[in-house]
Amino acid sequence: MLRPVLTCGRARVQRIGVIGAGAWGTALAQTAVRAGRDVVLWARDAAVVDQINRDHLNREYLPGCPLDPALVATPDLAAACEADAVLLVVPAQFLRAVCRDLAPLWRPGSPAVLCSKGIELSSGALMTDVVRAELPAGTPLACLSGPSFAAEVAKGLPTAVTIASDVDGVAEQLVQALGTRTFRPYHSADLIGAETGGAVKNVLAIACGILEGAGLGDNARAALLTRGLAEITRLGIALGGQPQTFMGLSGMGDLMLTATSMQSRNFSLGFALGQGRALAEILAERKAVTEGVATAAAVTALARQRGIDMPLCAAVDALLNHGQALPEVIDGLLTRPFRQEQG
Repeated sequence: MLRPVLTCGRARVQRIGVIGAGAWGTALAQTAVRAGRDVVLWARDAAVVDQINRDHLNREYLPGCPLDPALVATPDLAAACEADAVLLVVPAQFLRAVCRDLAPLWRPGSPAVLCSKGIELSSGALMTDVVRAELPAGTPLACLSGPSFAAEVAKGLPTAVTIASDVDGVAEQLVQALGTRTFRPYHSADLIGAETGGAVKNVLAIACGILEGAGLGDNARAALLTRGLAEITRLGIALGGQPQTFMGLSGMGDLMLTATSMQSRNFSLGFALGQGRALAEILAERKAVTEGVATAAAVTALARQRGIDMPLCAAVDALLNHGQALPEVIDGLLTRPFRQEQG
């Protein structure tokens, strides 16, 4: 089937808007400036805006990372929308509301680049479906995903990601706009696959953190990563993704990073749970959103609706959202029937 062709008519992305000045939004804005683009970063908090513009720092969300003086922050959504492309970097569960505010301001033909990872809890919708429902019809969509901690990206440490779009030319255009010597985007046409991998890996990262915190060993972690990738792949293919995508940066790569490092909010939350701490206590200490908590419920419901077996994600959901005790969750996984590995 022929894919649609980009109709914006602009040969080059020069001005980029970034919606969301958390750690990841700020890091991507810094990267775009480093790539030579003109960048406007939107933040809801006026204090964050002032700090970025005055001190060239975002101490609240990205401490220890000096920002390029060319990076401009604003509390004005319209200013951020006056762009050749707009990166959407708000938490997944708030994306619909933000897109409704953006819709009347959107510049026709400007691509919307999804940089948040999750599944909408209230509807089970992928972020692409949320954006399509709220932004003007015909808005080209792309997804940026892959193994990328915000602080390392902001500091210019080597990073590779996937930029996917189902609109001809969009991903390639964005690769040229954002790519630098140390920020290495690869382009893909598998928008659904890239998005699915980025969402589900957060849930599995919580699971890996639990194993680490509970001291269940490296063997268990390797098994969980492998079987977790199988769960991502099953769901992604059912939603229309391509199998090879899940072996790439937005699948295996993102999972390996997020599920093995304390830099990951999801892994560190799981680690604390594995050590016996209560979820409410952990979340109360955090300002940034831990996406895997809501996504665990959303992906489990979506898998159940589609008839897809995802026992690891279901176990995390049972622990986080349904009050099941950790020993009971672990026992439930270890007593599952033996089965063929593939499938």
